Amino acid sequence: MRRVGFLLKVKQDRIAKYKEYHKAVWPAMLHALRETGWHNFSLFMREDVLLFGYLETPDFEWARAGMAEKEVNVPWQAEMVPLFEALEGRRPDESFLILEEVFHLD
Repeated sequence: MRRVGFLLKVKQDRIAKYKEYHKAVWPAMLHALRETGWHNFSLFMREDVLLFGYLETPDFEWARAGMAEKEVNVPWQAEMVPLFEALEGRRPDESFLILEEVFHLD
């Protein structure tokens, strides 16, 4: 199982909206994430709106590609785009700054 950590930055004035969406993630989105190998997926946010995401998956590129093909992902990503900084024309799920794992306590 590969552990993946990533960063994104939420717009300061959109924090409440971002949290609101994630208190009630669409059931179809939750199902699609599980179906495409996103396990132990968590999101954490610092006060300065830096978002840290973590997931475990057998194959991250397969998991990301699988989600890109899911019909539910299109409207979800469209809802997320205005909430993030510096996407440069990409969807949030295409903009993860992947972090290098340097230690894991087994």
